Amino acid sequence: MGQVLFIVWRESVEALLVVGILYTWLKNGGAAARTGLPYLWGGVAAGILLAFALGAALVGFSEILAGNAQTYFQIAMVLIAAILIVQMVLWMRKHGRTLKSDLISSLESNVATGSWWGVFLLTALAIAREGSETAVFLYGIGLGQQNESTAMLMLAAALGLALAFLTFYALQLGGKIFSWRRFFQVTEFILLFLAAGLLLTGLEKLVDLLVENVDWLAASDFMTTLMTPVWNSAWLLDDTSTVGSLVAMLTGYRAQPLLMSVIIYAAYWVIISMVLRRPRAKRPPVQNHQAKSTAS
Repeated sequence: MGQVLFIVWRESVEALLVVGILYTWLKNGGAAARTGLPYLWGGVAAGILLAFALGAALVGFSEILAGNAQTYFQIAMVLIAAILIVQMVLWMRKHGRTLKSDLISSLESNVATGSWWGVFLLTALAIAREGSETAVFLYGIGLGQQNESTAMLMLAAALGLALAFLTFYALQLGGKIFSWRRFFQVTEFILLFLAAGLLLTGLEKLVDLLVENVDWLAASDFMTTLMTPVWNSAWLLDDTSTVGSLVAMLTGYRAQPLLMSVIIYAAYWVIISMVLRRPRAKRPPVQNHQAKSTAS
């Protein structure tokens, strides 16, 4: 439930940020710019519909499959959700600083050409991107929380959406402590832990399925070693308790982790650390062609 609430909250805030930037510019851009407002709201509606369509397609396709095929598909969606979360964090780190200027630049070109369908498409794609990621995340997370009722998961999603509106309002007020920059820094950190937990859950389920269906793999001494618990920290924090299960869902914590799980978790953070420490590519300086021609 905690994962669902967090994902809906984080993705909804990001979607509201995009819509807020577009709405503010169109509303304050004069009579010509305000003409694009209906296209903005049409794009929001279209993006939401596309996201719901993807969610329905995922559920429908899963129900068509049966037996191990369905299980493999569900495991694949858990792993895809983990990959998408990491991709989303890296995308925001790369484009977060220029997101507003890029959106406004696109709007200015649309206003200049009178192409309001460009506003519609820009908004629809932005909302559909956030919504489709949310659909995949929730589908993958829901598979790991099959003990949770549908009503509880829906309640968590509703609370996450309500919290997103409150967060967006607070961030719009500004502040040195609770700012957009701080918001993305903190939530990116939590998202990376969430991705680690999903990755671990997906790979553990995949290995369990392979061991059940592949005789030579089950009899392998190497696999036996990998499936051996490394330690038992249940005395400190039991992952079946209320607090422990929440920590496990958000971080991938295991009270009795298998050697395989420890290796996967460590490898994940080594790779993530290497990617995050990689220096960002600097944009080439903008050349002033007019100055050059004047000088020549």
